[in-house]
Amino acid sequence: MSTDTSHSTAWLDTAGITRPHTVSPFELNALRPVGKRPPLGAYTRELWRRRHFIWADGRARALGSQRGTVLGNVWLVAQPMLNAMVFYIMFGLLLQTSRGIDNFIGYLIIGVTMFPPIQRAVNGGSQVLTNGRNLIRGFSFPRASLPVSYVIRTGLDSLPPLAAISILVLVLPPHAILSWRWLLVFPIFMIQQLFCLGLVFISSRITTLIPDLRNIWPFLTQFWYFGSGVFFSYERFVDHPAVLKAMDLNPGYLILTMYRNCMLYNRTPDTRSWILLLAWSVGLSVVGFVFFWQKEEAYGVEH
Repeated sequence: MSTDTSHSTAWLDTAGITRPHTVSPFELNALRPVGKRPPLGAYTRELWRRRHFIWADGRARALGSQRGTVLGNVWLVAQPMLNAMVFYIMFGLLLQTSRGIDNFIGYLIIGVTMFPPIQRAVNGGSQVLTNGRNLIRGFSFPRASLPVSYVIRTGLDSLPPLAAISILVLVLPPHAILSWRWLLVFPIFMIQQLFCLGLVFISSRITTLIPDLRNIWPFLTQFWYFGSGVFFSYERFVDHPAVLKAMDLNPGYLILTMYRNCMLYNRTPDTRSWILLLAWSVGLSVVGFVFFWQKEEAYGVEH
């Protein structure tokens, strides 16, 4: 007695008569459940095939955070400038944290403008899967598209403030010097976006599984903000070599220092800074991508 491993289904011919149809084992093996996590390589290729859509989506959503306000996108520039003014009055004039810092106004403007994108990568990025839940349930696509699109959007949102501070540090006394080192701002900016992508991958996965964390991230990033030398210099308050060395490994502080060296002090960031920042950014984005992919099937599921 022979065993037939094929499976039968039914189909309608043109006359409307039901006829059997045999599905081979090879066809069955090619099928997989909807929503099942694909292998990492296939997942990466699928994400790459959607790169044009991801870019278009991120670009379409960029510069839209201030829609509905009277001044619109002017706030993208005005808000960090107002923050810089408040910090200058409180910490520069009243608490005198400006002592020992050359061009404190430029130092402060760069800090309060270029660190918040890192905060947004954690705080806002943690909500990308929650905000895209209807899209996730309605369509089959690599869920990593949402974090990538979000980073594209926030990166484009950061360009007007970056252009504004470039002008301000040149025109406000003491005037910064325009030199070829300003060209290094662009690779620093791109590496920063890669670092932010890793943060979004990690925070979005964790927050989707533990929703209460969306109330914790702002407190953690606020500590990070104040601990990254936004408005003060480490050397003035810390004299322990081991602590200073550990602080120098802080990627937030490292990013701000590299911007300041290029734009304010006409110095080329040293090789160690480039290596450390690349290690943080590439390492975090790769680890974050794999970490995100591991729970691909869980996104969009009610808990």
